[in-house]
Amino acid sequence: MAVRGPPAGAPMTTAAYDPHAFEPFAVTVDLAVFTVRGGALHVLLIRRGQEPYEGAWALPGGFVLPRESAETAARRELAEETGLPEAVVGALHLEQLRTYSDPDRDPRMRVVSVAFTALVPDMPEPAAEGGGDAAQARWVPVGEAGEAGEAGEHLAFDHALILADARSRVGAKLEYTCLATGFCPPEFTLGELQSVYETVWGTTLDRPNFRRKVLATPGFVEAVPGAARLTGGRGKPAALYRAGRATALHPPLLRPTEGHQK
Repeated sequence: MAVRGPPAGAPMTTAAYDPHAFEPFAVTVDLAVFTVRGGALHVLLIRRGQEPYEGAWALPGGFVLPRESAETAARRELAEETGLPEAVVGALHLEQLRTYSDPDRDPRMRVVSVAFTALVPDMPEPAAEGGGDAAQARWVPVGEAGEAGEAGEHLAFDHALILADARSRVGAKLEYTCLATGFCPPEFTLGELQSVYETVWGTTLDRPNFRRKVLATPGFVEAVPGAARLTGGRGKPAALYRAGRATALHPPLLRPTEGHQK
């Protein structure tokens, strides 16, 4: 005999559900926001003003409120803790990275965190004093992020893991999108574009191979007719380019494997 469910359109009942049968836990958000400043990849960090990890550097973030989504909470916390203008925070393209759910990742209680990441050009300075539970906010070179401030100081919670995962993700974004041109001036040399890739990927690229791949990718860059710029060497001035109309790279510009330059 077939088991019949409730009639179509009938409300579902939760009378048999006991929410107290499950141990409560909290949901938080963490953000790894990157930019390029002075030829180096930087990440936005806050210095915690409260326990746990008071005084330690951490990624911006905080608790998700009962009636908000994770992305809404991420934007709210980023604005509160860093003092970045709401217009800047609202315009960020945040990409959900992954969920971090190790039972012991937070000493206060069971906390599951949804992490977001973004790689954005032309980011302003954060406020000198942080808001919320942040005492300070600043851009820190990624290579120094694990030791921001005092020598030997590490990021709070599992934020070093989140930072490493996020750096890998934003590096992949440069393989498949035209995001790198956003970090160049309106008219740029291929050397300047290569510098962005080397900064984000943390590797040195073969100049002729990079040039060949960029120019062979439809819509990636467009030559500026008759324009050239001296680049400090003794050779002829370098040709200038501007961002093309493409948003995705076909074929992708893949990172070289370790020990190889493609």
